[in-house]
Amino acid sequence: MSIFTIEQLSHSFGEKTIYQSASLTLNKGERMGLVGHNGSGKSTLIKICTGALIPDHGRIRWYPKIRIGYLDQYAMVDPNLTIEAFLRSAFGDLFDIEKKMLQLYDRYSDHPAQLNRAAEYQQQLETRNFYHIQTEIEITAQNLGLSAIGLDRKIAQLSGGQRAKVILAKLLLEKPDVLLLDEPTNFLDSNHVDWLSNYLSNIEQSFMIVSHDHAFLRRISNCICEVENGQLKKYNGIYSDFIRQRHHNRETYIRHYEAQQKHIKKTEEFIRKNIAGIKSKNAKGRRKQLARLDRMAPPSGPQKAPVFQFHYSGSLNHSLHVQDLSIGYDDPLISNLNFKITNGQKVVITGFNGIGKTTLIKTLTGELKPLRGNYQFSDNCSINYYAQDLKWNDPELTPLEIVGNVYTDLKEKEIRKQLSRCGISREHAGQAIKTLSGGEQTKVKLCLLTLSPSNFLIMDEPTNHLDKKAKASLKEAFQRFNGSMILVSHEKVFYQGWVDQVIHIQKS
Repeated sequence: MSIFTIEQLSHSFGEKTIYQSASLTLNKGERMGLVGHNGSGKSTLIKICTGALIPDHGRIRWYPKIRIGYLDQYAMVDPNLTIEAFLRSAFGDLFDIEKKMLQLYDRYSDHPAQLNRAAEYQQQLETRNFYHIQTEIEITAQNLGLSAIGLDRKIAQLSGGQRAKVILAKLLLEKPDVLLLDEPTNFLDSNHVDWLSNYLSNIEQSFMIVSHDHAFLRRISNCICEVENGQLKKYNGIYSDFIRQRHHNRETYIRHYEAQQKHIKKTEEFIRKNIAGIKSKNAKGRRKQLARLDRMAPPSGPQKAPVFQFHYSGSLNHSLHVQDLSIGYDDPLISNLNFKITNGQKVVITGFNGIGKTTLIKTLTGELKPLRGNYQFSDNCSINYYAQDLKWNDPELTPLEIVGNVYTDLKEKEIRKQLSRCGISREHAGQAIKTLSGGEQTKVKLCLLTLSPSNFLIMDEPTNHLDKKAKASLKEAFQRFNGSMILVSHEKVFYQGWVDQVIHIQKS
């Protein structure tokens, strides 16, 4: 049985064609990994499947009465709710049934018909494990790192990563018939990724998951869909089967393409030599055949990696001193923190999600006031700050407009050049920023920083939405940068071997 079928899907943003007559089917029991380079259209496909985006052409057919669970990290959530209250809302229908049951027991204790109705409600609750809800919430919260944050914490006090984890937890608790997840591991520590991998491997529901984490896809998927050149190519089998099949298919395609090009060249040579001679009729016939030939597109080459370069400027003698610093909101998340960064040092800050890494960064950049203690940058520090949240003052603006509004002296040609260096294509540069993938939006934010010289970088999880090539380019740029740096990261493979110090934050 097919969960959904996509037929003849075509969609464009401006001059950029995302899909061209693409088709795909997700069947019951399939656990699909959705792969492709940044900007290829993975997030667009998820939005089309949910109905959040209407395609130019094509048809999406869902099996009737399928309950869809979509991980929208930017969904509107009541900021005054606590984490626990938000998670409990996953069982809102059951709490409504409980309320009706209790009202019947309370009001009609001597009415047999009403008591029978109340008993039916209670049977529904027992069948659906209502009385184990709190245990289920606590298990999910613990394994996604939410218990360490505190289930009584309000949504308004959470970082973007914490908020995304809360939304993911609720989605898993709801147990929809099919899951559509866009980069669910971006904000998870390794032990949380392990738990999510095991969870997804053992559920009966089908799912489609966008991820650049190949190790994660190896663990959870039994088929892969690759988005490339406007097409959706489905590969059955585990991730290693996909790699092998793709390599084989590419070699086969190249052989057929080269054979066709050889045939075309030979035919064109015959036509050129004989179009005016005694074999003119034969040459004209071959020219008609050539005109009707369905020509294969040239094999796509490897994606060009972006090039990031953070320009160093300012005095050589710059530093940061942190003394007995306590940070948080009403209560401290981190207490009595002490460290020092001097000229050229690169420091990574680690710790489980929710410990307060982003809160520390917001304190050091002046967004939050310290609860106790102090910090001091030297007067000659020139800071460039990357915030992990992908928020824009006006999401309708294009990358061209965003960069142009900040750097008003730059002409459009130069802006396009700088965006292109950072991996933003000409087509994407002219699209509304809200229509771009998380990876493309990240590159726009990084491009803004590359245009502003500094001697101190503060980077809060800059790799979250980037693919493998973009991460490699960013690592090289950080290594080349002559200034000091604070990097918040949960990817040990990204920072290992080139940072000068690792500050691992633990609970006070």
